[in-house]
Formats: sequence, C-alpha cells, structure tokens
Amino acid sequence: MESGLDTKKREVPGQATLSVDNIGGIDDAEVSFRQGINVLSGRNATNRTSLLQAIMAALGSDQVSLKADADEGTATLEFGDDTYRRYLQRRNGTITTDGDPYLEDPELADLFAFLLESNEARRAVARGDDLRELIMRPVDTNAIQAEIEEYEQRKQRIDDQLDELDDLEQRLPDLEAKRTTVTDEIETLQADLEEAQAELEETNVDVEERREEQSELETKLEELRSTRSELERTRDRIETERESIEALETEREEVQEQLESLSTGDETEISRLEAEIDALQDEKADLSEEISQLQSTIQFNEQLLDEPDSVLANTEANGGDGPVTDQLLEDGETVTCWTCGSSVARDQIETTVDQLRSVRQERLEERSELSSELDERRETLSNINENRTEYQQTQRRLDSIDDEIDRRNDRVDELTTDREALTDEIDELETEIDELETEDYSGVLDQHKEVNQLEFELERKERKRDEIEDEIASIEDRLRERGDLEARREDATDELTDLRTRIDQIEADAVEAFNEHMENLLETLEYDNLDRIWIDRTSREVREGRRKVSRSSFDLKIVRSTADGAAYEDTIDHLSESEREVTGLVFALAGYLVHDVYETVPFMLLDSLEAIDSERIATVVEYFESYVPYLVVALLDEDAQAIEGDHDVITNI
Repeated sequence: MESGLDTKKREVPGQATLSVDNIGGIDDAEVSFRQGINVLSGRNATNRTSLLQAIMAALGSDQVSLKADADEGTATLEFGDDTYRRYLQRRNGTITTDGDPYLEDPELADLFAFLLESNEARRAVARGDDLRELIMRPVDTNAIQAEIEEYEQRKQRIDDQLDELDDLEQRLPDLEAKRTTVTDEIETLQADLEEAQAELEETNVDVEERREEQSELETKLEELRSTRSELERTRDRIETERESIEALETEREEVQEQLESLSTGDETEISRLEAEIDALQDEKADLSEEISQLQSTIQFNEQLLDEPDSVLANTEANGGDGPVTDQLLEDGETVTCWTCGSSVARDQIETTVDQLRSVRQERLEERSELSSELDERRETLSNINENRTEYQQTQRRLDSIDDEIDRRNDRVDELTTDREALTDEIDELETEIDELETEDYSGVLDQHKEVNQLEFELERKERKRDEIEDEIASIEDRLRERGDLEARREDATDELTDLRTRIDQIEADAVEAFNEHMENLLETLEYDNLDRIWIDRTSREVREGRRKVSRSSFDLKIVRSTADGAAYEDTIDHLSESEREVTGLVFALAGYLVHDVYETVPFMLLDSLEAIDSERIATVVEYFESYVPYLVVALLDEDAQAIEGDHDVITNI
C-alpha cells in the first residue's frame, strides 16, 4: 500500500498506559487501557475529548490543543516495553510539537482512526465531499505513475532488444547459406590449387643455367601476389568506409529532421512561467496558512462547545468563585464567549462553526485549483526545459555525425590514393615479369601466375568465410540472451499490471468494504424505511494539466421505501442526523480496513456519537470492536450503560 503511514506491522501489547499533562482541559491524568472496548463515560465537559486528543498526540497527530492557561504539555504512552512521548509548546500563538511519537506520519490515522467530531472522513459524507479523493489521498498516485512510466520504458527497451534478436535470427539462414557456398568455393579452389601446383611441378624444366633469372622472376611473382592481395584489402576498406558514410548521412538526415522539430523555447515565455509559478506558490502557501488557522479556530470552538472547562481560564485560580463554570455545567444552552466573556447561545456558536467549516472547504477547493494550475505551469516549463535539453543533445549528435563523416571521407581519400599507387605498382610488376619471360620458360611463368592467382583467391575466400563464421557466432551468442530478456520482460509486464491495477484495486476494495459493512449495520440498526445505502463507483473524464484522463467517482446512493413498500431513491440531505453519522463512521471504517491502518496503529477513537440513540451506539461500537485492537469511545453515561460485554469503563479523568 502506497501511503505515508509506517508500513511495518507491529506487535500489539495487551495493555497501554497514558500519562497526560496540560492537554485540552486536563491538568494531569494517568489512564490505562486494555485491548477491546474502552469507554470514557461522563457528562459533557468532563475532559473525555481532551483524553482522546492526548492519545492522538502520543500516537503522532498534530490535531491537538494545549490547556488554555498552559504553554507546555506532554502526552506519554507506555505500550508494552516501549514508551512514546510527545511534547507540545505554545509559541507565538501556535502549537509546536516534538518528541518520539508512535507514528512518523499520522495521515492515515487522522483520516481513518481518530474519529472525533471534526474527523474529515466522518464529515465528508454529510457534506457531500469527494469520497474517492479522501480514500485515495494517502496513496501517492504520482509516484505510482512515475513508476509505471519507468517500467514502460524498461519494457520498451527489452522489446527493442528482442526485436533486434528476431532480426538477427532471420539473418542466420542466409549467413549459413553464404558460409556453405564460400566453403564449397574454398574446397574447389583448394582442389584447383593442388592440381596447378602438381602441373607446375611436372612441367618444371631444367633451367639451371638461368636460375638467377628464375629466382628474380619468382620474387617478382611473389611481390605481384602480395600487392594484389593488398589492393583487394584496400578496395574492401574503401567499400566499408563508403557504406559507413552512407549510413551516417542517412542518420544525419534523421537527426536534422528531429532537430528541426524541436523548439528551444522563448526566454520571455520561460521567465513568465517561472514568475507565475512563484506567484502561485506564494498564493498556495497563504491559503495553506489560512486553512490551518481556520482549522485551529474550528477545533478550538468545537472543544469550547464540548468541554468549556478545557478552554476557559481557571477563574478560581485567579481568585474567583467559578460562577461561569457552574453556569456552563447547569445550562447547556449558553456558552461563555472566549473572546469577549459574554454569554452566547450555543446554537449561535454552532452556526459560526458551520460557517467556518464552509469557508475552510472553499479555501480547500481554491487550493486544489491552485495546485492544478501550478502543476500545469510546472509541466509546461518542464516540457520546455526538456525540449531545450533534447535540442542541445541533438545538436551535439549532429555535430558529431558531421565530424565522423568528414573523418571517413578523409580516410576514403587516403585509401583511394593507396589503391591508385598499388594499381601502378602492379602494372610495373607485370611489365617486369613480361620482360623476364622467355619462350622456353613462358609455360612455367603462366603456371606460376595461375598458382599465385589461386593462392590469392583462396586467401580472400578463407578470410570471407572467417568473417561469416564470426558473424554467425556473434549472433548465436546474442540469441542466448533471449531467455533472460523474455524473463525480464515478463517481470516488467507483471509489475506494470500490478501498478496499473493498484489504484483501481484500492478503489474497488474501499467501495466493497463500505457497501458490505453498510449493509450489515443497516440490517441490524433497523432504521425506518431506509432500505439501502451504498457507493456506486463510476468513471468520468477529468482534465489533468493539458491531458484528459479517466478517473473514478464515488457516488453515494440511498434507497428508501414508502409505507406501502414502494422503493425510491433519496439523497444524503434527507438522512437523519443519526443516519448520517452512522454512514460517516462506516466510510471511515472502510478506509481503516482498505489501507490496513490496524496493522500500524492499533487504536481507533470515537467521539460525539450523541446523535445516535443508545442501542444503536452499542451496536456500532460492538461491530467496530471486531476490526480494531483498541477501541476507545467517549460516551454519555446513559449511552455507556447500553454497551454490553466485557469492557473497561473510565469515569475519572
């Protein structure tokens, strides 16, 4: 699974102990948990949410707050033989963290394990957010795509090599036929040479008195043979150089065409793109800062609504008798404003928080659009730079080809001069030999010439046979690579298949998990006239930079039935608050399971379940227990009493 969460599965101890100082509304506390269900039972404003935040802090989350009157806080989790400690400090109005938490990257846990009221997975369903984007957010799709492109290139290189082997294999029959022909010609030449040598031996006359002339003649004949052999080699080298020049000129035309098709880009356009990228990055950074501030404000106000004591100054510590706190505990309809100190209706603050959430969502969408624009500008600039680099490389290749053509032309000129000199030398030798010939010796001279010519031709054919055999041996050596190349190609193909289906498989698993658990829970929870809730996975065309790609979409479907049993499709807006909360929790559970979060963080935290009735809360909690090693749930006393079975209940925090 591609995500930022720790990928190493850890052993889960049977018990955990948490020590807390100055987190949320907690001065100091120590609480122990055991595997299974752990219920935090109590009224509102009894620091249950603060304790959940302390667990999150020790596990690695940054979505925590310090006590309002404290500048430092700690959360320490003793888990088996290991201890994980997190330090929080307030600096310039923001909270910084340090220490050694359980997780290096809490992204998956924040999304799918820490299910407080503000949890994004829970809220995504109610707000109608992009469920597919949220499920796939921990998956580094860019890295997967880059890996796909790398394996495609690797596979293409192997395919090119296999095609080359196919071409070489097709040449073998022709080469073997040529070898057979040349071998037959060699055998014929060897027979002719043996016959000519025998005839020369038989017809050799006694020319003892002219031995000096014979010796000189034989020397000239040997020189003639050697010179002819050198002339033939020179002609072969000239032909080879000309073939190379022809191939280079063909390559030069191809490179020239490639060069003309490339653009080096306009410096003004590059400067403009770089300036736009800088501006978009600054704008995105500003939006990220604003989103972070909005999130902090939302969390602060949510905590103010749930646990006023955790954010209001301790009035007794400043000499007061605590009437504001008493009033908060007695009257749940008003809350003391943390900015001006006046009493404000709870629903007014809730409305403000909803407005802040809407603004935050708008900013998130703006940031997403900016990211798309930024990616498009970067891709354009990258393409220009790649073209410039390719242009320069192509120009260097063209210059190299020109140099090579010039060098080979010079070599052809040199060899042509050598060939002309050798031709002149042969003419001179033949003239000298003719002058040495006599009437009595003319037959012997002819036989000498024939033997020399046969020896020369035999040497040339043997050299040609050796060249053919070397080429055949080279091809056979290359063909032995086929098995290894085919195995590597199969590996690359398998890896490509896995990479291309990985994203699709995660999406399919998430939809299947949600639909299965939603069906199971709805059957048990027995909501009136709510027949089915499921995710329908469809595909649609979207633009990514300059390209259009196919992307999956998760559409939430709801079917109800009338009193007379007629089914009809409904929308998320018409779900009751209880139904929406259950749907959001099941969606979070699907993410928890499909990303195997339970393997790396054994805790799931549940809070703000008041919209669901007690019996259904008990059903949901008991259902979730089957999939989570440590399930910690914050409940009101009356809801906690509905939880059956063996479980821990924590009331004093």
